[in-house]
Amino acid sequence: MMLGLLLARAGVDVVVLEKHADFLRDFRGDTVHPSTLQVIHELGLLEQFLALPHDAVQVLRAVIGGKETVLADFSRIRAHSPFIAMMPQWEFLDFLRDEAERYPGFRLIQNAEVTDIVEDAEKGLVTGVLAQTPEGQLQVSAALVIGADGRRSEVRKAAGLKVRDLGAPIDVLWLRLPMAPTDPPGTGGRIGRGLFLAMINRGSYWQCAYVIPKGGMQALQLRGLDAFKADLLKVAPLFADRVHLLASWDDIKLLSVTVDRLERWYRPGLLCIGDAAHAMSPIGGVGINLAIQDAVAAANILARALADPAVTAYALTQLLAQVQERRLFATRVTQAVQVAIQNRVLSPVLASAAGQDTSPLPVPWPLRVINRFPALQALPAYAVGIGIRPEHVASPRV
Repeated sequence: MMLGLLLARAGVDVVVLEKHADFLRDFRGDTVHPSTLQVIHELGLLEQFLALPHDAVQVLRAVIGGKETVLADFSRIRAHSPFIAMMPQWEFLDFLRDEAERYPGFRLIQNAEVTDIVEDAEKGLVTGVLAQTPEGQLQVSAALVIGADGRRSEVRKAAGLKVRDLGAPIDVLWLRLPMAPTDPPGTGGRIGRGLFLAMINRGSYWQCAYVIPKGGMQALQLRGLDAFKADLLKVAPLFADRVHLLASWDDIKLLSVTVDRLERWYRPGLLCIGDAAHAMSPIGGVGINLAIQDAVAAANILARALADPAVTAYALTQLLAQVQERRLFATRVTQAVQVAIQNRVLSPVLASAAGQDTSPLPVPWPLRVINRFPALQALPAYAVGIGIRPEHVASPRV
């Protein structure tokens, strides 16, 4: 949607195909980081964006073994908007759609599920896509197809692009519980032996991410819902008066975590970005922001060429390679850090429940250091909020 906006803004005719009838799906990436807020500022839209319902988080905290610990302080970084805007993703997508529709070259078609790509086999060129709609099959022809359809991308599958699996030892259960007036307001985490829970303040309710070992859902269900609720209360006792609202496993959604990356993000006539090119772990909530950075880089590199009716498929393919080259380093570093945290932090925390030690989980020494010297809290804030190679809007506006 961001790339569609940027390209339409540059005078390119764009069709965005959306599988669903709307964007109202819960448990999606809701963290809009300072790097993304900077992009929205550069588009001249930040004031309108921040008028939407959101929770501005300047300090991320976690309760580890019963002790509150600061994880990152975004107020200490140099950024136009030094905070994370916690916003339901449907609000963000509606906002981008409304802005994009101001441009005559933009068109959104919903209830259109892409099922295959269209190719010119003789030229080895992707020339469009096929989509299924309530009215029947739709074929869209295009100078360039962008696969931005997530970690289970049908576009990359149809294109035969090779995926490298980097491994993920965790899965995540998403659930929601009402917020009480006496609850602490801040978004953050709660960590105990064998237990890891992230809590997002949604104003009237908590959106919660409960981390489990990879493939552990079946074992959890065999233990029973009551046992799961008991574990939840161990790490978040504030839910004692409302955990009964989790009436069945239908109230708990499984996110199968994947960390992977395409070896090549493109073919002539086709480019993948976001999770379709590099599925991210939910650690740090950086996936949505990496996807936005991909979109900005792609628009910066491709917009002028796509607006030129004389551009050749060969010239476009050379530019697609530049998009991957531009974004690959940031992707590799971010995924390497996520994999290290999964393997060295989350897996040991989840495994700690199997031992006989019942003492409170100790605060890791790096967190003890940054809490003793608060100025250091800017380092994780920058790594999460700005990241590697932040992009800035350089595509034209016509």
